[in-house]
Amino acid sequence: MATVSAGARLHVGFQNLSLARDRLYGGIGIGLEEPRVTVTAEQGETVTANESLLYEYATRAVEILNVPGVSISLERRLPRHVGLGSGTQLALSVLAATATAYGLEPKIRPRAPAMGRGGRSGIGVATFEDGGFVVDAGHPTGRFTTEPPSEGDWTVPPVVARHELPSDWRFLVVVPDASPGRSGNGEDESMRAVVERADPAVADELASVVTGKLLPAAAEGRLEAFGEAIAEIGRKNGAWYADAQGGVFRPPAGELVESLDGCPVVSGVGQSSWGPVVYGVTDESHGEEAAAAARRALEERTLEGEVILASPSRTGASLER
Repeated sequence: MATVSAGARLHVGFQNLSLARDRLYGGIGIGLEEPRVTVTAEQGETVTANESLLYEYATRAVEILNVPGVSISLERRLPRHVGLGSGTQLALSVLAATATAYGLEPKIRPRAPAMGRGGRSGIGVATFEDGGFVVDAGHPTGRFTTEPPSEGDWTVPPVVARHELPSDWRFLVVVPDASPGRSGNGEDESMRAVVERADPAVADELASVVTGKLLPAAAEGRLEAFGEAIAEIGRKNGAWYADAQGGVFRPPAGELVESLDGCPVVSGVGQSSWGPVVYGVTDESHGEEAAAAARRALEERTLEGEVILASPSRTGASLER
């Protein structure tokens, strides 16, 4: 039996979505300790699983690893399609658990494309491997154009920067009960539309923010400067997505961002991926005040939802056999 547990990730944005630049995408994100997905796997003669998506990923894992089968169960789950990387963390957890049950090396990075992961952002793979704050290199624009390669016909973007963030930082994660973010074919169509008309000048502005503000703040552990940088990156990314999602931030994330922007103990407020998750960064001593502000923001908009205070991950997924 093998058990694998992996934390969620926040996706701050991409460095470039314009076909006029050499590298496309280039993810920026942060691994979290909570919430988590946990799966347990045992050797089997066939594939058995307690839900359909788990079965799909287990079937792929068995084929990739060339083993007869696996019995796999989902012990803890991440909310799906809300901006926390649930698909990648589940897929890679299934792969790692199945391999470990057979005493095999998971080889996560080279096998992730065959699991359907890493086709745009490499953040989910990188945080599964090692946690931390991560920037990846993106993909060569010439290979991707407006259509991604056939499924699995890519390599996961290499990590170009990774930093362990201070252990007393806390990420405020607000998960409103709202329609899920885009995924699958719908996400592909939206991304294609965004890429076709993306302004390359935004990529140049982002490059300045990443190298001049974000990376130094992450390396030096300066919370306010880090927050200012991720907020700026989120808004510049939102300018690319405005037509596709109905604004710089999609509803109702935009209202929550606006409310939390005024909270003095929270910085770096933004939307993760397609949302509706909204995040911000604070420190341990102000965590409860930040969480209370998030709960008020939900109540004022008559929204149900969950508020999480998460530590930044400093390691990757945990694996036990």
